Amino acid sequence: MKLVRRIVDFPLVQKSLGVLAAEYLRVVWKTCRFGMDPTDPYTRFGPEIPVIVAFWHGQHFMMPFLRRREHLVKVLISRHRDGEINAIAAERLGIETIRGSGSRDRDFLRKGGVAGFKQMLDALRKGYNVALTADIPKVSRVAGLGIVQLARASGRPIFPVAVATSRYIALKSWDRSVINLPFGRFVLAVGEPVRVAADADDAVLEAARRLVEARLNATTDRAYAIVEGRAKDFDWTRRPDKRRHPARMTPAMQLNQPSRSSD
Repeated sequence: MKLVRRIVDFPLVQKSLGVLAAEYLRVVWKTCRFGMDPTDPYTRFGPEIPVIVAFWHGQHFMMPFLRRREHLVKVLISRHRDGEINAIAAERLGIETIRGSGSRDRDFLRKGGVAGFKQMLDALRKGYNVALTADIPKVSRVAGLGIVQLARASGRPIFPVAVATSRYIALKSWDRSVINLPFGRFVLAVGEPVRVAADADDAVLEAARRLVEARLNATTDRAYAIVEGRAKDFDWTRRPDKRRHPARMTPAMQLNQPSRSSD
């Protein structure tokens, strides 16, 4: 196991794995029947842009396909070796990255948290939508305070988003990671937003955190109900245009790839 970790630490290996992951996800995207719930969620959050997009750890792999061609998006990704691979894959799929991580409490100093938080604020001010996991590392499906503190500081709404495919492999990991498989049904579900006032105190922040958690769980349940055929109200004939979701690296990103170093 130590030998494998050492091999994965090599930048060339990380880049190769990131590229392979991105191209595999593109195969899943191209071969799956695609639906969105609601049918056109962009009418829900379009007027609110820039927004904060919240999703659960382990359910994020197909998230880049939420982006439309005209959207500016940055995603917060851990500085861990696995995060490095995720970052390479995300950038290949057209998503810019911010490197940092959350923690189990208010201590944003851990794992580049302060810098990451400031970069997310700056990105929102510049008109970027910012995506990040709502749950904190090693604590699955429990929303942390970081995302609601970001909403308070930025004044931007949090939109819970979930992705699901009818064919997948569920891993026995702390974050319940799912490997999405091709040739099935694929749904992106968007829930009702959560807003946090600029003067929110600790009690209001805790209430907002619980609301993010509840709405993200509900959105995730809805996505799986659709792909598994349990949501009888969903109309698969009203399919969105995949051509508006390019999920490819822009020329500007190709010319400005940052140098990387693993922690």
